[in-house]
Amino acid sequence: MTKLIRFYNEIGKDDGDMVGGKNANLGEMINKTKVPVPEFFAVTANAYRYFIHENQLQKKIDALLKEIKDPNDTKTLAMTGKQIRALIVKAKIPRKLKEEIQNAYIQLGRLTGKPEPYVAVRSSATAEDLPDASFAGQQETYLNVKGNSQVIQKVKECYASLYTDRAIFYRIQKGFEHSKVALSAAVQLMVNSKAAGVMFTLDVRNGKTDVVMLEGSWGLGELVVQGTVTPDDFFIDKKTLKIKEKHIGRKDKQLIRDLKKGNVIKKIPEKMQKAQVLNDKQVKQFAKYAIALEKHYKHPQDSEWAIDTDSNKLYITQTRPETVWSLKKKGKAAEEVKGKILLNGQPASPGVGSGVVKIVHSIKELSKINPGDILVASMTSPDMVPAMKKASAIITNEGGATSHAAIVSRELGIPCVVGTGIATKNLKDNQQVTVDGNRGNVLEGIITVAAAEKLVVPKGLKTKTKIYVNMGVPEIADTVAKKPCDGVGLMRMEFILAAYIKEHPLSLIEKGKEKEFINKLTNGIEIVAKAFYPREVILRFSDFKTNEYRKLKGGEKYEPEEENPMLGWRGCSRYYSGEYIEAFKLEIEAIKKARKKYKNIYVMLPFVRTLDEIKKVKKIMKDEGLERSKNLRLYMMAEIPSNIFLADKFAKEVDGFSIGSNDLTQLILGVDRDSETLAKLGLFNENNEAVRRAIAQLIKTAHANKVTVGICGQAPSNYPDFAMFLVDKGIDSISLNADAVEKVKLLVFEREKKKRK
Repeated sequence: MTKLIRFYNEIGKDDGDMVGGKNANLGEMINKTKVPVPEFFAVTANAYRYFIHENQLQKKIDALLKEIKDPNDTKTLAMTGKQIRALIVKAKIPRKLKEEIQNAYIQLGRLTGKPEPYVAVRSSATAEDLPDASFAGQQETYLNVKGNSQVIQKVKECYASLYTDRAIFYRIQKGFEHSKVALSAAVQLMVNSKAAGVMFTLDVRNGKTDVVMLEGSWGLGELVVQGTVTPDDFFIDKKTLKIKEKHIGRKDKQLIRDLKKGNVIKKIPEKMQKAQVLNDKQVKQFAKYAIALEKHYKHPQDSEWAIDTDSNKLYITQTRPETVWSLKKKGKAAEEVKGKILLNGQPASPGVGSGVVKIVHSIKELSKINPGDILVASMTSPDMVPAMKKASAIITNEGGATSHAAIVSRELGIPCVVGTGIATKNLKDNQQVTVDGNRGNVLEGIITVAAAEKLVVPKGLKTKTKIYVNMGVPEIADTVAKKPCDGVGLMRMEFILAAYIKEHPLSLIEKGKEKEFINKLTNGIEIVAKAFYPREVILRFSDFKTNEYRKLKGGEKYEPEEENPMLGWRGCSRYYSGEYIEAFKLEIEAIKKARKKYKNIYVMLPFVRTLDEIKKVKKIMKDEGLERSKNLRLYMMAEIPSNIFLADKFAKEVDGFSIGSNDLTQLILGVDRDSETLAKLGLFNENNEAVRRAIAQLIKTAHANKVTVGICGQAPSNYPDFAMFLVDKGIDSISLNADAVEKVKLLVFEREKKKRK
C-alpha cells in the first residue's frame, strides 16, 4: 500500500499530487526557505482515495453529480452537495488509516512536549494553489482541534468539504473532473494567535507589484479573511522596507481559543480597538518573509500570518499563488503625457485622445464635429450624444466627475476633462491638442503615447456580488453586453428621450403624437433589453431636471425656471403633479410594450422624497397596468437622507434599493455635485465617512427587511477601498460605468475570496 502519512520534512513543492498544493507549499517553506512555519504532517491524497475505495463511495458520488445539469441551478447544486457530504461523513475511517493518523498525532505532540497538542486541520486539494486556479476557500479548515478522536473526525469532515456547493461549482467552471481531484489534510501545530492576518506581495487595489500589502487584527485570522472586522492595513515598499501607508482600523471583536467552549468571538477592550496590532519592526519582518516567498516561488504570493500569544514568535501559516492580478493581461500603465500644458481640469474619463479642437456653443453647431475631433463645450447635454460619439476626446468649462459629460464619456470610453473653466475661451477652432483624461490636462499639439493594456477578467470568474453596468446610450449596448457583467443596474430613460425623441413629451402630446413618443422610447428600451437578454435590465423612469427638460424642443413652454433645479421638480414629484402626469403614463405604456418581448426589463423610481410620493406613483402605475408583482420587480433609488432614515418603511413598498451615491453625497454633505469650485476643494467626496455610514445603515436595514441593495454611483470606480467596503457590508450588486467593469470585478473577486477563506 502507498504511504498514507507524510511528515513536513518529507514534503516539497513538487509533491502536489501526493499532498495537495497547500501542503506542498508548507513543506517547501519549512525545508527550502528561512520562513518560520508551524510543524505538521499530511494525511495524503492516497489516504483519501483509500478511504473512498474502502467505503465504495465513488460510484455513489458520480451518480449524484450527474443530477447537476446546470451548475447555476443552485437548488440542485445545494441538494447534491449536501447528499455527497452526508455520505462521506457517515462513512468509517479504515482501521489502518485511523492508526497511522493517531501515531502521527502522538509524534507531532512530542515536538511540543504536550501529548495532545492543539492543531489546525486544513484541507489541501490536489488541484489547488495552482498559478491559474487557487481554489482558495473551496474546502474547510478547522482550528484548535485537540485529541485523537477529534483529529480523525475533522480529517473526515475535510474530505466531505471537497464537495461543498462552491467547490463543485468552481471545478465545473474550471473544467476539472471531480473524480480526478483528491484531498490531503494537513494536521498542523496550532498557533495560539495574539494577532493574525493576511499579506500579498502586490497591492490588491491596483495590481502594482512594488509593495507588500499586509492586513491584521487581534486574535485568530478568520475574522480578517471573512471581512467581519476592519483590520489594520500596511503597505511596505519592497526595496526599502519603508512603510508607505498605514491605516489603523477599529477592531471591535476577535476570535480566540476558549479551553471550554472552543473558538469564541469576544469584544475587544476599547483601548485596544484602535491600537496597532503589529509594531513597525514586526510589519517589516513579515514583509521580508513575503518577499522571500515571492522570490522563492517566482510568483506573487497570498499568505497568512500569525503571532503566538505565549512566545510572541512570528509565523507564516500558509502561502499560495496570488491569482487575480496575476491572471490579468500584463501591460504597461498609461504613460504620462509630457508636453506644454495649456489648461487643466478634473480627469473625468480615462485615456488619451488627440485631434483638432471644435468648439460647440450650442446644439446648432454639432454638425462641426467630425470623427476624431476634440469636442469643446461649456457643458454637454443629452442631445449632444450623437456628436460626442464621434469625438476622440471631450473638454468642458463646467461640471464635475458626475456631470453629463463625465458620465457619457466614461460610458462611451472617450477621454474627458471637465471643469476647466476656460476651455471655450482659451482654445481655438482647428487648434491641435492632446487630452490626458487620466490626469486632467490638455496639452499643446498631437502627442502619441503607448496606451495602457486593458484588464482581462479570466473566463468563468464569478462573484457573489452582482456586477452590473450603467447604460444611457442604446447604440453601444451590444458592445457593452460582451463585458463580464450580470446585467444593467441602471438604464437612464432620459438619455433615450434626448437621443431618440429630442422633443418635450408634453409638446408631442399637444401635437397628438403620443404613439410616436411611445414607439421611439420602446425602441430604445428594446435595444438594450435584447442585447443583455436574459440578464436583468433595470430601467429608471426619466429623471431630467427642469433646466434639462427646457433644452428639449418645445421645453420652455412646459418647464418652470427654477433657481436650484437639482432640488426642484424632478423624479417622482413630476409623475403625479401638473401636466407631466400624462407624459408619465406614456413612459409606462412604452415599458409595457417593451416587456411584451423582453421580460428581463424591471423598473426603478428616482428621487423618492416621501412615502406618500411612492404610494401615489405606485397607484398611477397600477391604474395604467404596470403593477409590481413576482414577474415585475420594482426598485427605488436611495439618494436622499429620508430614504436612509425611513428605509424600513420604504422597504415595504419595493423589492430593492439602488444607492445613488452622487445625489446622496450631495445631500448629506450639502455640496453641489456639479460645482467645479467645490470639487477642486475636495468637498464632493463619495468616500466620506458620513456617506459610508449612511450606506452601511441602509444595507443593514434593507437586509433586515428582506429586500436587496445595490449601488449605481461612481464611487466604486473611483475608490477601490470603497468597493471593498461595499463587499464587506454585504451589498448585493454594484453597477458601474462600462470602463470600470473589469477593474472592479477583479477587486470584488479578490475581496470575496479573502472572506471565504
